[in-house]
Amino acid sequence: MNEKITDYIKNAPPGHREILEVLRGLILETVEGVVEEYKWRRPVFVKGSEFAYLRDASKHVALGFYKGHLLEDQKGLLEGEGIEMRHIKFHKLEDIDREQLKKWIAAASLG
Repeated sequence: MNEKITDYIKNAPPGHREILEVLRGLILETVEGVVEEYKWRRPVFVKGSEFAYLRDASKHVALGFYKGHLLEDQKGLLEGEGIEMRHIKFHKLEDIDREQLKKWIAAASLG
């Protein structure tokens, strides 16, 4: 585990800390061989290339996908107006749909 990412999570506000821990855990358990890097002041996850990041914002935690435009999103949960990047916001632990996130994380890690 990357110590800078551990510190990033420890320094997050209490409600966000738990969300960040769960999201990090989902990525680590879903993607074999994932590498954690700390770039652009946030956790970035790499498997060949960067595929996901975590962001602690003032009112939410975001899980972002660098090629999120390729992910199936039938419920319209992913946000983003850019060409490729998409993210999903979490305000509380109950917002986390683990099964859906595992599908997106696995698909995103394939490039």
